[in-house]
Amino acid sequence: MDCNLIRLSVPFTLKQNVLNKSHNSHSFPSISASRRGFNFRLGSSGTRKDSTFDEAAFEAERLRLDAKARETMAETSKREITSNGENEDDPKAWKWVIRKRIWDLMEAQNIAQNPRPVHHRIPNFVGASTAAQKLAGLEEFRVSKCVKVNPDSPQKQVRLLTLSGNKKLLTPQPRLRTGFFSVVESEMLTSGTINEACTSVGVAKYGRPIGLDENIKVDLIVIGSVAVDPKTGARLGKGEGFAELEYGMLRYMGAIDDSTPIMTSVHDCQLVDDIPVEKLLIHDVPVDIICTPTQVIYTNTCIPKPQGIYWDKLSPEKLGQIRILRELKSRIERETGKKLPSGPSEKLPPTARRSRRL
Repeated sequence: MDCNLIRLSVPFTLKQNVLNKSHNSHSFPSISASRRGFNFRLGSSGTRKDSTFDEAAFEAERLRLDAKARETMAETSKREITSNGENEDDPKAWKWVIRKRIWDLMEAQNIAQNPRPVHHRIPNFVGASTAAQKLAGLEEFRVSKCVKVNPDSPQKQVRLLTLSGNKKLLTPQPRLRTGFFSVVESEMLTSGTINEACTSVGVAKYGRPIGLDENIKVDLIVIGSVAVDPKTGARLGKGEGFAELEYGMLRYMGAIDDSTPIMTSVHDCQLVDDIPVEKLLIHDVPVDIICTPTQVIYTNTCIPKPQGIYWDKLSPEKLGQIRILRELKSRIERETGKKLPSGPSEKLPPTARRSRRL
């Protein structure tokens, strides 16, 4: 496969000297800048939750909203797959076909683990802990000081190994609903709380919320996947696009760059060979390393990594759900005197927290 394929849209970096000028640029498809380029105070760097944190209420609300989100995603999946026969160029339908095949296979062969069914989730799987151990044995993990890990069930052991290794754990707040990321550090914890700190409830309870102004360097990203191609590094998530937004915002912060390794842990049955690289979008995130219960794969991917936030791909509905992105967009527009583009409308599930305690 040709590694020099051109994907949709073209990013560019908005330099500081551009920001300080009133010029006649037509659009800003991507904003990728270090903290030196933008000195914005976005979001709040908070402190750990106090003793009044209501775990039961947090969990109940998270379960309720997540059920609504998965219901809407199921409707989207059905609609997209059905429409594929009418429109073969649909940019999303083929992804849903692959996702459904993997979810169905994992359930049918009892590879799936709780929470079940795994449909419309990053699927938990038999051997997830073994895959995590393989990941933790790699040099890229051992030398890292700060690791960004998704909050889904199959990566719980990765989060535990991160904290057990005296590393900083950076985890997104659920669907970016109430903020951005939370940082959990081992010194915040005891032997009796470290396991809880690896759950969504525990991150909210023990983590320190950060904003886009945080001065942080992320050494490694662990990302959840539904399907991944070991030959190209092409990856599919569950279809909501939050992993891509998280990556773009970390690029904006200057916390990561092209050299930051991206890993995923999956079951061997999630390895596929039919993700068409030429159909990937500019914001789709490829992976460098895949860990399964039986093997470690270096993909040597040549798929370009996203360079920032692609405003022309971000729907008004998605923007409306994420406060920190709205703040960022409005401030960039005020600084530049230019209106940033927005993407096409889409029907979204409700903003929700992750399903059940991980």
